[in-house]
Amino acid sequence: MILSDNHVHTFFSADSTTPMQEMIKRAIQLNLSSICFTDHIDYGFPSERYQIEFLFSIEDYFETIQNLAKQYSSIQIRTGVELGLKKDTFETINALPKKNPFDFVIGSTHLVDNIDPYYEEYWEKFGEENGIFHYYETTYENIQLNFDIDVYGHIDYIIRYCPTMRKAQKTGERNESFYQNIMKKNAEILDEILLSLIHSGKGIEVNTAGLKYGLGHPNPHEAIIKRYHELGGTILAIGSDAHKSEHLAFCFETLPKLLSQCGVTHYTEFHKRHPVQISLT
Repeated sequence: MILSDNHVHTFFSADSTTPMQEMIKRAIQLNLSSICFTDHIDYGFPSERYQIEFLFSIEDYFETIQNLAKQYSSIQIRTGVELGLKKDTFETINALPKKNPFDFVIGSTHLVDNIDPYYEEYWEKFGEENGIFHYYETTYENIQLNFDIDVYGHIDYIIRYCPTMRKAQKTGERNESFYQNIMKKNAEILDEILLSLIHSGKGIEVNTAGLKYGLGHPNPHEAIIKRYHELGGTILAIGSDAHKSEHLAFCFETLPKLLSQCGVTHYTEFHKRHPVQISLT
């Protein structure tokens, strides 16, 4: 069983309105042993273009968690952050974990050439096949910069929003052949991404939002998880990417079997930035 959700967003994230307390109550209902809040900070996000800003008060964040931890002693509440990685804000991004006592830091690619792939303009500019490759290319470049993170978030996040998969989601279909074709075409750079993370001592996450979005797979796809394991990767965090309490620990009951089929026997929690391996059985 997986009893810890390590990718959770609340009202501190600009794209969520859920109170932390509501997430904690839901975690207790689900008999989770711990929860790690990882609200968004994306320095340099083009807020004027997208009318949203992914920043919050660090002081208020830590104070809120400290107060809630005193109130809810039956569950371990850990502090985290999801950082949107961006080359031109490298120094600012890296300063944050050094100045603050986070338990866990996720780094994610949310922007490519300062464009968010969530929006149609990205696909209009790059096209689908090139847009997917360029996303992976940017992810690889971010890893080479050696940001101060623990795991790289939802490595194939780009698949959630590409036109073919969005169309499949609307019709309730699963375009598995497209998924397999994309992974085959990008196998070389995906290997480079995974090997770079392994060599730098950083991990990946299994993000069940892909299942929530109807992709039929977590992010990343289990073939990528299996490849990470084959290449020697051992750091594997588990998170739902929940922005609402009803999505907390989404589909976690399916993960032990899925991960076992990938050869994985343990998942990873982070405490004060140190990885703790936990058996799936």
